[in-house]
Amino acid sequence: MTHVDFYVLDTTDETARLRAVCRLAQDVFSAARQLHIHTQDAPQTQRLDSLLWTFQDISFLPHAVAQTGTRTAPITLRHDYTPEAGIDVLINLAVEPPAFFSQFERVIEIVDEQPAVRKAGRTRYRFYRDRGYPLQHHPLNA
Repeated sequence: MTHVDFYVLDTTDETARLRAVCRLAQDVFSAARQLHIHTQDAPQTQRLDSLLWTFQDISFLPHAVAQTGTRTAPITLRHDYTPEAGIDVLINLAVEPPAFFSQFERVIEIVDEQPAVRKAGRTRYRFYRDRGYPLQHHPLNA
């Protein structure tokens, strides 16, 4: 069964939220796991794509904006894409859980103090809880 982890940031800064995605992506990559990041929209995909290249001065995370039918990197991201089976971890940045979330071993949800993000996060928490998915909550410093 898919395990769902909620990481809760103590900030309203969207850039801090995306940097948290980068830190968690680094952890997933370091554990030799495959990752898909489901973004909210094309502008967020572009911002995160740029940040994944530059968030650390001495390294980068091998990633690609996902294309249908091709897996070109251990980390993919996109907002309008259903990833193929066999990817271990999903980071969801969208308002709702994507229809394909249950194909992953682990789902990571990142919530911050922006009212709309927090409200959507609570709705997603109830969604997973009501369906019996194991949930964990992790406070995360920005």
